[in-house]
Amino acid sequence: MKLQFTWIIALLFASLFIIGASGCYSTAPATIGSGNSVSIDNFAFNPSELTVSAGTTVTWTNNQQVTHTITFDDGSLNQQIASGATVQKTFSTAGTYTYHCSIHPSMKGTIIVQ
Repeated sequence: MKLQFTWIIALLFASLFIIGASGCYSTAPATIGSGNSVSIDNFAFNPSELTVSAGTTVTWTNNQQVTHTITFDDGSLNQQIASGATVQKTFSTAGTYTYHCSIHPSMKGTIIVQ
């Protein structure tokens, strides 16, 4: 019985360690040279900064159970994105495009088009 209790305690601590470690992530912007996808997880755009070539279509995917928006600061796009849905935008002109979630204003992102 004592050995079984020891194993249960060990498994409990291992589970807590795994759960705690899974919540660790970098808050530094990630730049991807050739990628064209942004995922929405943990109330954040990931990557928060994405570099693409002119003519690229970027796809946002909402991996959360709540609705967000893709709202560009220049007014070029303001669209809700439900759980599991995607939104796409093609960037034909070089420049820096900032956006946010109008429902959750702390969520911000940048697309850099070269």
